[in-house]
Amino acid sequence: MFVDLRLALYQPDQAANTGAMMRLCACLGIGLDIIEPCGFVLDDRRLRRTAMDYIEHLSYRRHRSWEEFTAQLGTRRLVLLTTKSDFPYHQFRFRRDDVLLAGRESAGVPDEIHTRADARIIVPMQKTLRSLNVSMTAAIVVSEALRQTGESNDQSVAVR
Repeated sequence: MFVDLRLALYQPDQAANTGAMMRLCACLGIGLDIIEPCGFVLDDRRLRRTAMDYIEHLSYRRHRSWEEFTAQLGTRRLVLLTTKSDFPYHQFRFRRDDVLLAGRESAGVPDEIHTRADARIIVPMQKTLRSLNVSMTAAIVVSEALRQTGESNDQSVAVR
């Protein structure tokens, strides 16, 4: 069962992080959007290796460009997970159909995409450190969005 909330990855750099977020989305019933180009080859063989057997449980879309991705957004809000915000994720009021956007591991998103976002949120952390891993940030924010909207699949989560 999939919920309306989606996670979008803007030109991801690292296959391992993409795989972790694919697994996150599969396990929590969240749709995934991958906005290309990626910083690694994402063909069918590598996609299956990255996502492992979780790909069978994943609802995902590949978009060849930012423009292709935004053309299908409709009225959904685009919520950017960024280090360039001062609005904490836990104070943000999520909607069931929000699209949570994670930027590239190496560079985030360009300024024009930053300003295109309907909201920009941050996971607060110690001021002396740069950032959390993007897949860890996505897990934190997706979990809070599901909690707020009551969209969870009501299944226990196994940690291995």
